[in-house]
Amino acid sequence: MKKSLIACAVALTALTAQAQDTKVTIAISGWTGFAPLTLAREAGLFKKHGLDVTIKKIPQKDRHLAIASGDVQCAATTVETWIVWNANGVATTQIFQLDKSYGADGMVVKPTITKISDLKGKTVAASAPGTAPYFTLAWMLKKNGLSVKDVKVVNLEPQAAANAMIAGNTDIDAAMTYEPYLGAVRAKPEAGKIIATTLDYPMIMDTFGCTPKFLADNPKAAQGLANGYFDAVDMIAKDPKKSFEIMGADVKQTAEAFEGSQKYLRWQDRAANQKFFAAEHAAFSKEAAQLLLEAGIIKQTPDMAKLADTRFIK
Repeated sequence: MKKSLIACAVALTALTAQAQDTKVTIAISGWTGFAPLTLAREAGLFKKHGLDVTIKKIPQKDRHLAIASGDVQCAATTVETWIVWNANGVATTQIFQLDKSYGADGMVVKPTITKISDLKGKTVAASAPGTAPYFTLAWMLKKNGLSVKDVKVVNLEPQAAANAMIAGNTDIDAAMTYEPYLGAVRAKPEAGKIIATTLDYPMIMDTFGCTPKFLADNPKAAQGLANGYFDAVDMIAKDPKKSFEIMGADVKQTAEAFEGSQKYLRWQDRAANQKFFAAEHAAFSKEAAQLLLEAGIIKQTPDMAKLADTRFIK
């Protein structure tokens, strides 16, 4: 009888602990840089911090709609995208940095294109305005004396854009894509050449953020999300083989293939986060906002002071 009571007490305690886990839904894509979030969920790292996390794969062009509808409370995306969302009335706040691209995002061109300025009047495949591939295109064109108005943009998501180049689509002269899809182009150089990446133009940086309401109502959960991510980065360093296996499986890659993709980016630990938000984040956001205005993606700059909350990276 005593053992039975003890067993019931243990079971009740477990159920109570489980009931206390804060539910949070996160919107991401299959981008390699977001993979530690998947690792944190699959390896129980979010659970350890009292979170019941659901991850939804939602294209970047639709992610803000999911936030606005309340379907998700948090998301991962590029730094400049938060500016677009806030400028368009979708209030969101960044709380930690995920990664920096070191060649993981790029422009693929037909063999006849020798430099970016050759793209004037040509057709480029890129995701919709307000997404990272479109912004990368605008950034690279501007650095070469052009704008998005000088090219014809066909909206294709990163995987479809890469596939169009590999298939030799005659209607497309260039495409904007990222890992793991950029890796497929690297493997088939006859399909086109990678004329520029974020090694040449270091401007793709991903952060994680949530709605101001979620942060206000759930500060402990927000801290748990940050801690879970940093735990995942630590796990990758300590047990890369297992980590790559878990993260690769989520995007249908072998551990070896995923390891190849992640070589083109750097996940940011707590110290890197503190350094980034001390100065670089604000400086980049200011330059990005100006380009977004010039490209007509936003009509006005949002309150830049409300773009980030650094409480959770200390």
